[in-house]
Amino acid sequence: MKKILILTNHSFMFWQFRRELTGQLQKEGCDVTIGMPKGDHWEDFAAMGCRLIDVDVDRRGINPVTDMKLFFRYWKLLKAEKPDMVITYSIKPNIYGGFACRLQKIPYCVNVQGLGSAFEKPAIARLVTLLYRVALKKAKTIFFENTGNAGIFRDKGITPEHQQTVLNGAGINLEHHSLKAYPENPVVHFLYLGRIMKEKGMDELFSAVRRLHSEGVPFVLDLVGFYEDGYKEQVEELEALGICKYHGFQSDPRPYYAAADCVVLPSYHEGMSNVLLESAATGRPLITSNIPGCREAVEENVTGLLCPARDEETLYQAMKRMIHTSAADRAAMGIAGREKMQRQFDKNMVVASTIKAIFAEG
Repeated sequence: MKKILILTNHSFMFWQFRRELTGQLQKEGCDVTIGMPKGDHWEDFAAMGCRLIDVDVDRRGINPVTDMKLFFRYWKLLKAEKPDMVITYSIKPNIYGGFACRLQKIPYCVNVQGLGSAFEKPAIARLVTLLYRVALKKAKTIFFENTGNAGIFRDKGITPEHQQTVLNGAGINLEHHSLKAYPENPVVHFLYLGRIMKEKGMDELFSAVRRLHSEGVPFVLDLVGFYEDGYKEQVEELEALGICKYHGFQSDPRPYYAAADCVVLPSYHEGMSNVLLESAATGRPLITSNIPGCREAVEENVTGLLCPARDEETLYQAMKRMIHTSAADRAAMGIAGREKMQRQFDKNMVVASTIKAIFAEG
């Protein structure tokens, strides 16, 4: 039996988007151990038959002390577990877990789920580029969720093309996220679901909705997620004006997708937005940024609308256009989005492609 060790930084997110892959690895006859911070769905993974090891990961920022501790934690874990293959997810497990695997000559596959803000600040970008070059040099394959991110890694000399595998994100479970009847709301409900932070385009979104409200355009913005930057006061002000409703973090987003007329995600960067895939699978039109990780989910003017990132004017125009589009036409866009998910993003297809690359000879 092949022993697989998975290193990741977030139990809730791993359960949400990778449990099907984990189950398929077990069906392929693998003994799966997961090293991650103890959190939500820990018991669910245990019930699947996975061995679980609590490994604390500081997800935000670069701290030489805590990062070196993480490297040595991974080093000792590899020595103790002696896995046949390691699969890593997110930047710190990728870098420090990957480097430990390279030094111990253990086969490993790396998942780059997005670039985040690491490549936006030149000094940090140079450091991260160097760390990635060292850590990924001997990886069996590096999985990317869009071609844009893969191209950046090639351009920066981090990984050659033959070492890369581009997937359609984590895929979407089309049974779990089923098509729902289009709502009959008295006014258009836009849904933003995700972390409420600058990098998700909150400044542009809040500016656009204030402008729409000042013109007397009827709509509601539903916000689902937790605060990561200082937006709490702004959201409370928008609620007081009747512009938005804040629903907090929700472990099951499906009722909110079902109640929405349109889902809005004006992100600055994404790996592959699961929110967009889930929304489209539910049958909802999308408004999102024309960037890698978002544009792949949209067929322009058919399943949704694309806007340049950081562009409040275009976002405002797109939202206004969606408000003035008939409910029947919005519903048709949603149906087209569902069909696109079935053609391109079915979770079963993505899992099969991942398994094939992990176990490919050579």
